[in-house]
Amino acid sequence: MRVLVVDDEPAARAKLRRLLAAHSDVAVVEEAADAPAALGLAGPFDLAILDIEMPGSSGLQLAEALRQRGLRCLIFSTAHTEHALQAFELGALDYLHKPYLPERLATALQRVREQLALPAPQPSFAAPPGEWWVEHLDQRLRIPLGDVQWVSAADNYLALHLPPQQYLERGTLAAALARPAWAGLFLRVHRSHAVNPQHVMQCQLLASGEAVLTMRCGEQLRVSRAHRDLLQQLAPAR
Repeated sequence: MRVLVVDDEPAARAKLRRLLAAHSDVAVVEEAADAPAALGLAGPFDLAILDIEMPGSSGLQLAEALRQRGLRCLIFSTAHTEHALQAFELGALDYLHKPYLPERLATALQRVREQLALPAPQPSFAAPPGEWWVEHLDQRLRIPLGDVQWVSAADNYLALHLPPQQYLERGTLAAALARPAWAGLFLRVHRSHAVNPQHVMQCQLLASGEAVLTMRCGEQLRVSRAHRDLLQQLAPAR
């Protein structure tokens, strides 16, 4: 088993390396302190154990990039349990909470072995940069991400709005915005939606501390007080 450990804390990487050495089927352990270093290593890997919170790109963003390079299995690690839901939404097999325990790692590795015993997934069509696959009726369509005016979330579904069309997919807004393919395209202005600034035509500030954005199609979206400071990103650079 080829394992990649990515964590900005040297002590955490060293402990994982020691614990992994106790498992005879772990043949190679590579380690990196951040996403650029991890992507510079020769892959693919059978398993990546990624710290969620790191300087620069997060482990959530790195996970998708590694998947595109053939990563089979994924485990997230962190000292903060509030990220567990996002980890499983991105297809993680398990979630390790620091400080690491040998018994907990052994349980996670057993899940990895079971996954690796399954047939390898077949290659699939991948959308080129700037595009995305969506479901529509009984077919799949490839859409330009730049044409998406805003993305909204409800329960476990996302809606991609390209007026007059709207496309649904499973997932949460936080997990979607962590995708490398979506990086820099959308600005989250409310807990339930994120906008593409290129399609914002008007911004109206409200006395309540909130704001209202008018999109290119005429739809009006509310900006919560918690996200109002982000509106400066809509202003032209000086």
